[in-house]
Amino acid sequence: MDDAYYMELALEQAVVAFDSGEFPVGCVIAQDGDVIAVGQRKGSTSDQSFFSEIDHAEISALKSLETLKTRFEPGKTTLYVTMEPCLMCFGAIILSGIKKIVYAYEDPMGGGTRCDLNRLPRLYKNCGVEIVPGLLRRKSLDLFARFFIKDTNLYWKDSYLEAYTLEQKMKEIQEK
Repeated sequence: MDDAYYMELALEQAVVAFDSGEFPVGCVIAQDGDVIAVGQRKGSTSDQSFFSEIDHAEISALKSLETLKTRFEPGKTTLYVTMEPCLMCFGAIILSGIKKIVYAYEDPMGGGTRCDLNRLPRLYKNCGVEIVPGLLRRKSLDLFARFFIKDTNLYWKDSYLEAYTLEQKMKEIQEK
C-alpha cells in the first residue's frame, strides 16, 4: 500500500474529529503495511472554556503505541497526519524514532517540520527524519475550510491560520 492509502485513513480520522466538533486533524501510524495506531484532535470543541494544546492527533496516536501488542520498529514506521505537525508533536515524533512523516496540509502559523534541525542539539540534528509534505493537500484543505466557515467553531477563530486557510480555499475555487 502506498502513502496515499494511509493518508486517506488519516483523513477519515480527521472527519471523526470534525464530526465531534473538534479541529479536523487525524493521524495514522503504519508499520510494515499495518496500521498500528490512530489519533484525532481532542480538546478543541467550542463548548470548552479552555482549549487543550496537548491533545493533538499525533500525541494521541503516539500514546496509543504504549498498548501496542506487536514489536514497535521505528525505522519501519511512518506517521501520516492531515496537518503539518507543530513543534511539540514534531519533537515527540523524532524522540519516538519514527523516520518518516507525511502530512497533507501545511501549518503556516505553527508548523514545526520546517525548522532547521542542524541548529538543534545532536539528538534532533542526527534524527534522519524524512518529511513528505502536501499529500492529498486539497482534501485536507477542504476539511479545514469547512471547519473555519462554521460560526460555531471558535478554535483558532480570527487567527492567521483561519485567514490563510480560507484564502487558499478561495484560490482553489478561482483556479477551477
